[in-house]
Amino acid sequence: MKSLLSVDHIERRIYLIRGHKVMLSIDLAHLYGVEPRVLVQAVKRNIERFPKDFLFQLTAAEWKNLKSQFVTSSWGGLRRAVPYAFTEQGVAMLSSVLRSDRAIQVNIAIMRAFVKLREMISAHKELAAKLEELERKVEGHDEHIRSLFDAIHRLMEPVEEPEKPRPPIGFLPR
Repeated sequence: MKSLLSVDHIERRIYLIRGHKVMLSIDLAHLYGVEPRVLVQAVKRNIERFPKDFLFQLTAAEWKNLKSQFVTSSWGGLRRAVPYAFTEQGVAMLSSVLRSDRAIQVNIAIMRAFVKLREMISAHKELAAKLEELERKVEGHDEHIRSLFDAIHRLMEPVEEPEKPRPPIGFLPR
């Protein structure tokens, strides 16, 4: 349960869709320990608590695109319905719909993950602004300083993590 609620585990389940940081109903259901249809039913029974900026359903194209980004889908086989996307406010509202000890713990962990993401984005923006200001101050100076700034900019670019090797499936020969 603790590894399931770690901030890193939850951060990997926050996606940027339609310009919003969201979590999918499939992932939320897994965290809450319920089936996705149960989570969606609870939301639909309380739909007045979930305006469009709290919750929206992915289009078939968005769902297909998201699934194609993963070599092996962690969302299982065929699904009749595309999942719902919950913004941070929608996830917070889930705490008023799902009332269990586990739901409380899950919501706390998810809110911490969203806060950590906001802090990281803010820190990155601050660093970029300070770097830009410093560059303006040393404009026209030494070429070594220019190469230092270029190196810092390269370090600030997002890095794609290499795929981890997967263990072989099946039995190994002796």
